[in-house]
Amino acid sequence: QVQLVESGGGLAQTGGSLRLSCTASGGDVSDYDMAWFRQVPGEEREFVAAIEERNRMPVYDSTVKGRFTVSRDNAKKTVFLQMDSLKPEDTAVYYCAAKLSPRAVVLPSAYPYWGQGTQVTVSS
Repeated sequence: QVQLVESGGGLAQTGGSLRLSCTASGGDVSDYDMAWFRQVPGEEREFVAAIEERNRMPVYDSTVKGRFTVSRDNAKKTVFLQMDSLKPEDTAVYYCAAKLSPRAVVLPSAYPYWGQGTQVTVSS
């Protein structure tokens, strides 16, 4: 059983940056595909970025491509989300997720393990 804990959220201005971290325990994170999702109250959880265990190629949603960077440090059991050029529409609770199955990386239902979330607020 993998436990995930996010950190690094907070308040940023438009155009600013934040770096989220997700630290895993209870399992070997190097075996897992890792992803970031976000959710605004009243809306569905949406895919942001992922980095697979196998090829380490990152995958991004089109709304964040070119602004966000996902990376992982398996030795530290940590996944990062560097968020640059932030926009007010990036405001959400950001969740880290992990999975072992080969299902598509953009589906929340494919991920059995989730962190508690961290709030990101971008002011205009």
